[in-house]
Amino acid sequence: MPPPAGGPPLHPPPDGGWGWVVVAASFISIGFSYAFPKAITVFFKEIQQIFSTSYSEIAWISSIMLAVMYAGGPISSILVNKYGSRPVVMLGGLLCCVGLVAASFSTSVIELYVTVGFIGGLGLAFNLQPALTIIGKYFYKKRPMANGLAMAGSPVFLSTLAPFNQFLFNMFGWKGSFMILGGILLNACVAGALMRPVESKLRFFAPVIFLAPYAKDKGIDEYSAAFLLSVMAFVDMFARPAVGFIANTKLVRPRIQYFFSFAIMFTGVCHLLCPLAEDYISLVFYAIFFGLGFGSVSSILFESLMDLVGAQRFSSAVGLVTIVECCPVLLGPPLAGKLVDETGEYKYMYIACGAIVFLASVWLLIGNTINYRLLAKEKKLEKAKAETYNKPESRESEPLNASKQRDVEVKSTRPGRHLSERETNI
Repeated sequence: MPPPAGGPPLHPPPDGGWGWVVVAASFISIGFSYAFPKAITVFFKEIQQIFSTSYSEIAWISSIMLAVMYAGGPISSILVNKYGSRPVVMLGGLLCCVGLVAASFSTSVIELYVTVGFIGGLGLAFNLQPALTIIGKYFYKKRPMANGLAMAGSPVFLSTLAPFNQFLFNMFGWKGSFMILGGILLNACVAGALMRPVESKLRFFAPVIFLAPYAKDKGIDEYSAAFLLSVMAFVDMFARPAVGFIANTKLVRPRIQYFFSFAIMFTGVCHLLCPLAEDYISLVFYAIFFGLGFGSVSSILFESLMDLVGAQRFSSAVGLVTIVECCPVLLGPPLAGKLVDETGEYKYMYIACGAIVFLASVWLLIGNTINYRLLAKEKKLEKAKAETYNKPESRESEPLNASKQRDVEVKSTRPGRHLSERETNI
């Protein structure tokens, strides 16, 4: 029988030991999965000019990559449940390498959709879901902390990949850069090799994708525009483990769903205020607050999911959640790019994204409030039933028993009367 959702597993995990090596490996896998689709956006402006495409058409590269990454969640979940995290992550690293190397020979945007978008996205799917799953198998008490540290891989990689990609482009062009990046992504195979099985004792992506192009459209030079992603990633890097520590406290962890809702709300407010940024300094402030919000959400996203469904069902739940996320990450950036194409300005895209995220946070907050109230009501009823069931009945039965005993004694002392069989039994 599976343990209750959110409760301790039947077999307590190590909560340390080799688990910290697994956290480091997950740090690499998650870093590639989340950071790479954002980091390659520094090539978009130039690729757009080379192939003479629109903002919407070029945005499909990251959209397809993200959509396949999330839609591949159920496939990855099935493979993880059957073969474990190690071989799946290693296969993902190989697919990413093949996709990027093949992309370096592309001669059209359609070919980039297939190589970078589909093949690379599938490889990232095989990196992301196993890394998230195996942390839950190695940790329980320290799980929020471990998740926060592993999720910090995304901002760390983004803060380095964004300027590094710009450097590669200036030195080798986009084709040479993609070939080099394909080789770098093979490091995911090393990370996968570290994910040994546990021995039993028996988002928000459109604003990120358009941040660098938005800055370039404001007249900011390409390196400074790419540095905005590094600023966001640097703040994100410290926000994730910090929020993981906060989520692990006794005050927050019992109500982590509320914390998750407010983190999403904060991110939505950041997007709504982004159009007020008119110069580079104000864009840096936006990147800082966006990094804080994005890091907070990312740090507790899967911890919140595990809190709802429990560790035993987490692998399947991740697959379901990622396929649900497939639609917005596939359509969001192209629709945002279409909005930019139609209006000629980025601010309306940020306002639209901020409004959607903010309204989603309000809806989630209402749902979490109802959920927690129902749980509290159920807990109260169970407690009342337990108290009623465990209430000693001896106090109520003592007077009756004493009365019966006195009657028997009186009857037994009457002279000349023999006790019946029933009275003798009594």
